[in-house]
Amino acid sequence: MTQQIPSTEPELAGVRNFRDVGGLPTADGRRVRPGVLFRSGHLAHATDEDAAFLSGLGLHTIFDFRNAADQKLEGPDVELPGVRNLNLPLSDPADGSEFWKMVRDGHLDQLRETLADGKAAGRMIASYRRIVKERTAEHARVLHSLAEDSVPALMHCAAGKDRAGLSIAVTLLALGVEREAIVTDYLESNAKHRRYKVRRSAGSAEAYSPEVMELLSPLFDARVEYLTAAFDTMEETWGGVDAYLEEGLGLSPETRERLRERLLG
Repeated sequence: MTQQIPSTEPELAGVRNFRDVGGLPTADGRRVRPGVLFRSGHLAHATDEDAAFLSGLGLHTIFDFRNAADQKLEGPDVELPGVRNLNLPLSDPADGSEFWKMVRDGHLDQLRETLADGKAAGRMIASYRRIVKERTAEHARVLHSLAEDSVPALMHCAAGKDRAGLSIAVTLLALGVEREAIVTDYLESNAKHRRYKVRRSAGSAEAYSPEVMELLSPLFDARVEYLTAAFDTMEETWGGVDAYLEEGLGLSPETRERLRERLLG
């Protein structure tokens, strides 16, 4: 039997950005059931107490959207007995590896040149668009798995904001959750206790200076324009959300209904 999380959301010691997606409303008056769909940052640094809590959720599958470079940097997820861990990278290790090295190690002039004047936000928008267009096989697998047997499920990437955020958004679209509720849930990642901890090399005086943190902030923010870019890409490429789900992800009306049966109350 699925154990539902307490009404007071836990702050896990070694896992950032954890939350239950339950309660979000659909356009036809239903709601996502509590205790069936969770999201978070990576589980590599989960404490024993965190792992015990996660084990108590009755999870069937953990969807890990990190790539090999992420896993090398942060480590593998902690193992939870009886839980399937499915790794579906939504970004390539080579894609941006030098960029993220620059984020960690770069000096102020280099960061200004690469990130200032809207370049950082532009990079994020391009990433969201690319994932929607190029990672249809991965998102299709997630939705078909959820419709078949993978509930309760936890989706995560490194910060639990972008790749996991998009995957949660796609799932919620398939369930018919109201667009405004999807955006509101996505923006929850901006809460101070949820935010990814920026790792900067401490070799220079400006490692954590206000200007550096301002330059980096678009990379670690959840912004409406990022998610809007993903929705716009569905419209531009497939003609709408329903066509994206059916043609892009191969989600038949029957599979979509099974998904709704599993995840909606």
